Amino acid sequence: MTDPTATATTDTAATDTATADTATADTATADTATTETATTETATAAVSASPSPPATPKAVAPAVDAPAAATEPGAATEPNAGSAPEPRRGRPGYDRRGALEVAARVFNEHGYDATSMGMLAARLGLSKSAIYHHFASKEHLLEAALDEALGGLEQVLGEPGATAGAPLDRLTYVVRRAVEVLVERLPYVTLLLRLRGNTAVERHALARRRRFDDAVSSLVREAQEDGAVRPDLDPAIATRLVFGMVNSLVEWYRPTGPESASDIADDVLALVFDGLSRR
Repeated sequence: MTDPTATATTDTAATDTATADTATADTATADTATTETATTETATAAVSASPSPPATPKAVAPAVDAPAAATEPGAATEPNAGSAPEPRRGRPGYDRRGALEVAARVFNEHGYDATSMGMLAARLGLSKSAIYHHFASKEHLLEAALDEALGGLEQVLGEPGATAGAPLDRLTYVVRRAVEVLVERLPYVTLLLRLRGNTAVERHALARRRRFDDAVSSLVREAQEDGAVRPDLDPAIATRLVFGMVNSLVEWYRPTGPESASDIADDVLALVFDGLSRR
């Protein structure tokens, strides 16, 4: 008889063997799957790591300079970015000299001390900054205006008619030209004659005026020594009296009147050197 125990043992062994074979097959299958997965990942990495083919460059059209726009005659053109800026200009109708003449008139109307830069700007129709483009300050305006008057008078003393010839002829020439300068530069001479000496600029201008008077007094003295002018007159006083009459023109003379500067000069010379009485 077959031993049932042995048969059971044999069946159990067979069962264990079958189980082991199954496990071995599963393991093999898993290993195969793992190998396939690894192969796939390796292939993917290889594809990612491989350099991409260079992009085909796009064709670029060559740059063509745009034709310059035609400029209308008289049209303004924009300056180049690197070019130097053009000099600043004031409002049309008021260059430096024009602004200076208006300033001198305003000083004469209101007095230098009472005139503000705002008043000057209002009269000119400009901003104060536009005035400062030409003149650094109100005092600079005053200095320039006084130089117009004094420069004209000082120039007369250096002209040939004042430096050559007989003393009386030179004196006559200086008085005539002084009248002409006053008429030609009426606002500036008016300002000079109304100075009070309150500022350094005014005091300097008054000193220049005294030097002019001294030069004329020297001519009077020379004419006295030459016998052409009466000797009983003090040259300095005679000069003051003559120019007192000349300077009075600023109070009443109007350029729009019937008499020219030359006509006024003839009248002054007639009174100074011939007097009122008939001879």
